[in-house]
Amino acid sequence: MAKDPKQTIRNMLPEDDVIYSLAELFKMFGDPTRAKILQCLQIRDLYVGELADILEMSISAVSHQLRVLRSAKLVKGTKEGKEVKYSLDDDHVTKILKYGLMHVNEK
Repeated sequence: MAKDPKQTIRNMLPEDDVIYSLAELFKMFGDPTRAKILQCLQIRDLYVGELADILEMSISAVSHQLRVLRSAKLVKGTKEGKEVKYSLDDDHVTKILKYGLMHVNEK
């Protein structure tokens, strides 16, 4: 007897908590300020003040967004003296940005 194709697809889906986490990850890219911060960090590692200058924003606004991105494991900070230099957490973030830009730039 043939298997129910709908049930086969249901069985292949990730667990609900995994889908929820994936949706939360993509929400991080849904904010233009966070997307700009990630794009800047794709170019090179930067301090909060440098990001604030580049984006013409307050240090506190950039710091807030960096905390959100850090909690989502998209960026990491490395303490250098009294300051923290931020970078993308890993190569997956670079790939997500790259493929996202490729998608939106398709004609």
